Amino acid sequence: MELFSGLLVGIVGSAHCAGMCGPLALALPVPQAGRAKFVTGRLLYSIGRVVTYVLLGAVAGLVGNRLFMAGAQQTVSIVLGVVLLVAALAPALLKRFRAGSILMGRITTPVQRAIGALLQRSSLLALFLLGLVNGLLPCGLVYVALAAAVTTGDITRGVLFMMGFGIGTVPVMFVIALLGKQIQGGVRKRLTMLMPAFTALIAVLIILRGMNLGIPYVSPKVPNEPIGEVRTESCH
Repeated sequence: MELFSGLLVGIVGSAHCAGMCGPLALALPVPQAGRAKFVTGRLLYSIGRVVTYVLLGAVAGLVGNRLFMAGAQQTVSIVLGVVLLVAALAPALLKRFRAGSILMGRITTPVQRAIGALLQRSSLLALFLLGLVNGLLPCGLVYVALAAAVTTGDITRGVLFMMGFGIGTVPVMFVIALLGKQIQGGVRKRLTMLMPAFTALIAVLIILRGMNLGIPYVSPKVPNEPIGEVRTESCH
């Protein structure tokens, strides 16, 4: 179920990928060994992104598992959903926070430097590493997917969700990397405009998941007690 859900998020959210990561895909180095190596390099780049998303999914699932064991998963799910909803309805607030975030700068700067260095190389290994590093770039869509992975409350489920997400983004990014400048920038811009509506939809689903309404798949009923808590009953 998580693999399919992540796949759906990745496919639908690919419009955002086209607008945000499209320029990087267009700038990928070209191996000097024919069409086959060119295609292989673009495929390795996509695989690298998926690998990073899987690793991030493991971290998100671990965090969700700890929250679930502490009995805080529902609260965190609702809070994450509200944050995503605010980000979708008031993106200027998120941009202001991101611009002033020292932590974001510390993460982004070394990633951008690594990408700049790898873009100077045209080997297949460099393209794979570019995909790995690209998966660490700040991205609203990835944040949405990770928030959903946290709410799974399980490492394996988090990994499966992010694996599906990564695979779902591959077709669009692979086509952009192959066709390059044949895709007009205006098309990518119009596709990116769909991101707020998509984020709002995922945010509502995450909030519903945390409300414990007993709706299968949408808001499944979960125990109120933290995992590991022993319930004692009186003999009298």
